[in-house]
Amino acid sequence: MTFTEMPLKGAWIIDIVRIEDERGFFARAWAPEDFTRRGLDPTLVQCNVAWNHRRGTIRGMHFQRAPLQETKIVRCTRGAMLDVIVDMRPESPTFCQWASVELTDENRRMLYIPFGFAHGYQTLVDGVETSYHVSAPYSSVHASGVRWDDPRFAIQWPLEPTVISARDTAWPDFSA
Repeated sequence: MTFTEMPLKGAWIIDIVRIEDERGFFARAWAPEDFTRRGLDPTLVQCNVAWNHRRGTIRGMHFQRAPLQETKIVRCTRGAMLDVIVDMRPESPTFCQWASVELTDENRRMLYIPFGFAHGYQTLVDGVETSYHVSAPYSSVHASGVRWDDPRFAIQWPLEPTVISARDTAWPDFSA
């Protein structure tokens, strides 16, 4: 695996290294020691899958509050999506800034998102499946979020939104 740090410190793009032959390829997609060596949290306690019917669907922007904040590793296993993160760490020099990466079933990239970030994505095609590995179990009591179109962040989504849950449109404007 190759790790490329994103502009928001602590977030990483992870690319698999393919070993190819006449059958196709083989690649390692998980090795805790590779994460630990970079000071990243290798804890995985839950794996989740999300399916999205329509192009333009937005899920997010989600995070969990302490003590169940979570680190995520996100991968698109079918289709294509723009994955977006917002730095919610008040002590960070990139506080309230966002960054994005395109994850597809073809590029097989993963995004490592440390706790302290809000996370969401927009599907770029119909029929997108996403896999999440998280470091803490989901807790509705600790679940939180910021609005996908909050003017404080000014996220540039590539498509006009087609589907957004009532919960994701109901988050209040962010205030630090």
